[in-house]
Amino acid sequence: MTAAVAFDALDPACPKAVRERQVVVPVTYWGYDGKVHRGQLAVDRDLAKDVTEVFAIALEHKFPVRSAVPVSQPRFRKDRAWSDDLSMAADNTSGFNYRPVTGGGALPNHALGRAVDRNPLLNPYVKGVVTLPPGARYDPAAPGTLTADHPVTKAFLARGWAWGGNWTTLKDYQHLEKPVR
Repeated sequence: MTAAVAFDALDPACPKAVRERQVVVPVTYWGYDGKVHRGQLAVDRDLAKDVTEVFAIALEHKFPVRSAVPVSQPRFRKDRAWSDDLSMAADNTSGFNYRPVTGGGALPNHALGRAVDRNPLLNPYVKGVVTLPPGARYDPAAPGTLTADHPVTKAFLARGWAWGGNWTTLKDYQHLEKPVR
């Protein structure tokens, strides 16, 4: 995708200053079909190097990814708007998504391009009896699942990111973020 396509149909509430910080980063990843694939993530420009380096580590370890495309992709739209739910249901690895936080009205780090979700069907958001996306299941032994000791998780953490699998009030195993400090 070009930048124009990657940010097509962006929520008009997104501030210009936030949009201008976003870049489309090409990534190479190991697919579940045992082949190397090319994808893209939209992230804050300051995180492009981190994302590229961690994807290289994931490829080296053959950590599989189903897909890696910006949430703006037409198949992830509902009523012409970007849909985090559709992206997660497709097991898509994604970054920037200008939207409110799950379960609230605040803006998450995704809305600033400072978060990445990896393999949501294997690394779900879990809070009490709620699991998102529906049908997702966390199985630390399954290929493509993030764990505290996995090289991909460690690579993000070594670069100053936080992992939602370490949170205490809920678990968001797919979620990695690097807030502005």
